[in-house]
Amino acid sequence: MNFQDLDHSLGKLQTRKKNATKIAPFIALAILFTLIPIYYPSMHPKKLSQVLSSSSLVPLPDSNTQHQSNNSSNSSTTQQVNVTKSDDHVSVAPQEARIINSTDEKCDLFSGEWVENQDAPYYTNMTCFTIQEHQNCMKYGRPDTDFLKWKWKPDGCELPIFDAHQFLEFVRGKSLAFVGDSVARNHMQSLICLLSKVVYPIDVSNSTDQENRRWEYRDYNFNMSIFWAPYLVKANKTEPNNIYQPFNLCLDEPDESWNTKIQDFDYVIISSGHWFSRPTMFYLNHTLVGCLFCSQPNVSQMTSFFSYQKAFHTAFQTINSLKNYKGVTFLRTFAPSHFEDGVWDKGGDCVRTTPFKRNEKVLDDYSLEFYKIQLQELTIAQKQGKMRNLKFRLFDATQAMLFRGDGHPSKYGHWPKPNVTFSNDCVHWCLPGPIDVWNDFLLELMKREESHR
Repeated sequence: MNFQDLDHSLGKLQTRKKNATKIAPFIALAILFTLIPIYYPSMHPKKLSQVLSSSSLVPLPDSNTQHQSNNSSNSSTTQQVNVTKSDDHVSVAPQEARIINSTDEKCDLFSGEWVENQDAPYYTNMTCFTIQEHQNCMKYGRPDTDFLKWKWKPDGCELPIFDAHQFLEFVRGKSLAFVGDSVARNHMQSLICLLSKVVYPIDVSNSTDQENRRWEYRDYNFNMSIFWAPYLVKANKTEPNNIYQPFNLCLDEPDESWNTKIQDFDYVIISSGHWFSRPTMFYLNHTLVGCLFCSQPNVSQMTSFFSYQKAFHTAFQTINSLKNYKGVTFLRTFAPSHFEDGVWDKGGDCVRTTPFKRNEKVLDDYSLEFYKIQLQELTIAQKQGKMRNLKFRLFDATQAMLFRGDGHPSKYGHWPKPNVTFSNDCVHWCLPGPIDVWNDFLLELMKREESHR
């Protein structure tokens, strides 16, 4: 599947004076207690998962409501969560969400803001051979470089910058798998680029396409693989040679491209999201139960939330059922797109050159729903995994990436087909770019996991 095919799917899925004198001190106190948590968030730290209540988690929806546009005008029914400050009207998540990582007591890595970092980037498009054309923003004319000069600063602690030597020593004799779509591959390529400061891997893939790759770092007996599974579950084209026709999703059957191959991996990073906005037919127990954006008569129109929750439930159940799997599974949460002034095929673009500040952007609409579904299914998987001592961990990239509308290729990517015009890309990420922080997260999570043992 080509990258432009994913891009084409994303739209389917944006008072009296006297009285005033008496109450003035109370007003001043109210303002003070409002400003303190905004400007000193470390005094009241909450990550995004902590401001979501158990009652707000989404059940398996089957309504006809579909929230797919980043530019939805139905704000009266759209939930919003400010991910950086405490909102008293939003209740706290259940205890499971607050301790969804067993290492949270050290520091919440995922609640924070972007701060300037003049030392970045740590590689360039001239030093890394794995940057694909559509993510090579520097090569294809992006005029600004300020978007590269940032690092993630958690509230109350520091997140170390990725150390390639340390990472390679840490993973010596181990293996890492990425399971998901092209954004998962984007992540893996960022990791390869960061490691290129030390050594380049050997490509030992069994095919020449980009969808399923395997790389070996033989001096360290370390390997990593990417398994193409944009829906996580079994998916077939309704028309073999036409990717724009609906896909058949078997929501209770895992995608065999990954579930039969991850048994021996030490770490698995699972992620998925944007593909669930495209036309799809939903099957359970080999029976058609509904669809998204289909025109067939007598077929129930359902939402992407239904398929998203079913897919993650099936994926996590599959991992829990693998007899020989002993690895650590990380759920990397949904990374929102940033189309502004229109949807993907109506002039939408992402032209920012600096990150959003911590109080400038909220998570809402379908991105919020996807995120809540992921947290809910991860909590279920953790409870089930305890019986076999399987480890499911939260890799919460959502808040950090919500603020990085400046980090997408936009028009500064190049697709491999000549003389073809493509829509602006506000889904994938420039390399080098903001998602290099995912590997700062990854190394720290791995180190915490090891120290906790």
